[in-house]
Amino acid sequence: MSKRTKFNGNLSSYLKHTMNMTHIYQPVMIKTMLENDGVATIEQIAEAILSYDQSQKDYYADRVRQMVGQVLVSNEVVTTIKEGRSNIGYGLNVNADTFDDKDNLIDLCDTKIADYLEANGDNLWEHRYRNRSNFRGSTRYEALKRAKRRCELCGTHDDEGTLQLDHIIPHSKGGSDDISNLQVLCSTCNANKRDMDDEDFRGIIDSYNHRNHDCLFCDDVYSRKIDENELCFAVRDGFPVTELHTLIVPKRHVSDYFDLYQPELNAMQSLLKKQRQEILSIDNSVNGFNVGINAGKSAGQTIFHVHMHLIPRRDGDTDNPKGGVRGVIAEKQKY
Repeated sequence: MSKRTKFNGNLSSYLKHTMNMTHIYQPVMIKTMLENDGVATIEQIAEAILSYDQSQKDYYADRVRQMVGQVLVSNEVVTTIKEGRSNIGYGLNVNADTFDDKDNLIDLCDTKIADYLEANGDNLWEHRYRNRSNFRGSTRYEALKRAKRRCELCGTHDDEGTLQLDHIIPHSKGGSDDISNLQVLCSTCNANKRDMDDEDFRGIIDSYNHRNHDCLFCDDVYSRKIDENELCFAVRDGFPVTELHTLIVPKRHVSDYFDLYQPELNAMQSLLKKQRQEILSIDNSVNGFNVGINAGKSAGQTIFHVHMHLIPRRDGDTDNPKGGVRGVIAEKQKY
């Protein structure tokens, strides 16, 4: 084990060469102190870290859409601002001269906030901790031990305490604080999980290790892999449609694409993009791709272990490429 180097006052050198990062916390803390002439309170540092936490932003964006936004819209105080079919914000449904009194109205908002905090401050954020609990002591230890310090949905390893305990059946549906009703989720999965969602994710992480040794893709094909991540791998197709035809395959033995878990879909999408770039770097004649999945016997699936085809296309590789994947039924390709 190497001896820890004593800090010599050269912050630039520490940032560039010495700092060993397992999260963004160190540089954010240093940046916050630099922005405050070398001194910062714990609250200032915590607020700075929070500003980078997209999962928290996503959580409150969902609260705005599902709760407060709907209340104000129904009371006709605000109107929804849309971009296409997406709700991207809200606008006050008031006369233009309302803004002449803006400062007084802001003060009134501050007064309402202060009054509510004074009356309810102790319990104001209870819903966050009731359903997305920061349990302490033996309960947290036992839950983390059971989950092997990984998110029980996506498999993310514990990273400086970012794993959280979540109620499977929320209090709103009668769920208890007993460990049998708790699961371990990373902050992102926990933030994306609705309070009313009672999905039990325990055991999913173990299912990622499921293999069928009678399956061609679980053994023989995996041994030919050219790339992989935690949940899937890439291999060149044994009977390529075109040169560099590649398969993206989940490691878990699962037959139907529609039975994949979201982390597996994410992993396959990530490796798909990576392999696309790899193919483009290998062969500059490739200027298009077909991407496809056969799901079910009637759709042409012959090996019942999910696999996604990434088929490079080149100008002139077929007389008339129009219609692309519509060619799975030949007479329907041209239209």
